[in-house]
Amino acid sequence: MSIRRGFVLLGILAVLVAGCDRSGERDADRPAPLRPAWQELTLPASPGPAGRLVLRDAVSCAGRWFLVGAVADAAGETRPAAWSSADAVSWSPVPIAARTFYGRQHVLYAAACADGRVAALGAKNGGVHGNPRTGTWVRDGDGPLREVPAAFELFGGPRAVNAARLAAGPGGWLIAGARSDGAAVWTSPDADGFTLRAGVPQLAGDARGRTSADDAVALPAGWLVVGSLLPAGGRSLTPLAWASADGRSWRRAELPAPDGRGQAERVTLLGGVPVAVGPGRDGLSVWRADDGSRWRRVGGFGSAGPGVLSVVGLAAVGDVLVAVTGDGAGRSVWSSADGGGSWRAVTVPVPVADGGDTALTVAAGGDRLLLLADDGRGSRAWWGALLVVDR
Repeated sequence: MSIRRGFVLLGILAVLVAGCDRSGERDADRPAPLRPAWQELTLPASPGPAGRLVLRDAVSCAGRWFLVGAVADAAGETRPAAWSSADAVSWSPVPIAARTFYGRQHVLYAAACADGRVAALGAKNGGVHGNPRTGTWVRDGDGPLREVPAAFELFGGPRAVNAARLAAGPGGWLIAGARSDGAAVWTSPDADGFTLRAGVPQLAGDARGRTSADDAVALPAGWLVVGSLLPAGGRSLTPLAWASADGRSWRRAELPAPDGRGQAERVTLLGGVPVAVGPGRDGLSVWRADDGSRWRRVGGFGSAGPGVLSVVGLAAVGDVLVAVTGDGAGRSVWSSADGGGSWRAVTVPVPVADGGDTALTVAAGGDRLLLLADDGRGSRAWWGALLVVDR
């Protein structure tokens, strides 16, 4: 694996060292892992009873950072929690205004912001079948993060599958996920109430197979969603991407894979260019759409493990990509300074298992990278600057 540019990470966040490459690359051929100097954050207590932090996502825009998650008590009961900061060092709790029974128990697991307005997705398992009771939250200015009441079947009901990720941009707000008939999105002009777009031609499943949407990003004029297709009668996923100018009608594109297998699980913009990452047959694949629509595979990386490879985080800090992956045993962090062509493992102070109640998340803002780690016993966060140098 070649590295065109080396880079020094000055304090990022928490993650795990990568394992052996599925491609069979020899240890001697790999660049040494990056070893950042970590700086841990201190978060003030959220109003309410004491409990352990459950940090799940972070986002930055308009000069402010936001963290979202929950506080869990000794019995495992949760309540939503959020924090904000102007410098990613000193944090203040955000007031929470829940309005429903399940909203008061939500774990906020995804966040997005635009023009200083922040929104979040929250969920709590409940009901007879123990399914997630999902809802949205929005904050206006310096007010509380308030729950947005919605009809049960907007996110739940017999056709529910998941509401995965939240994106924001010039066109408003979009949630990517799936319903029983395949990939679906929810759109809103202001995050103060969403409209479900399910059964949409090209986006939803059809005679070609069943689709699922895993992540989304706002484009200068529209939206980009990534996910997968399970072909009719097939057992292996095919990576897909969809583009839309308005969130209502969609164009489908199949991402190239050596054997047609794979899944695009995360997407971000690197210098305005869409980059997607996801698992394939031989490891993790990286795709770029340099003209915004025609995709090409630019590289691959990965680690061997006892379970299925996954990508659970992706961020761009300047011209450096940072990905968080899982292999069934642990979570790992990787960095690429050449647009996704080659990758280097990043060491962290706290190991995080893959699965269960654990989490590892990265977020970018300016020249800083924020990483949240939850090992199942509690959450911690680190930050730092990402400096790229030639060598």
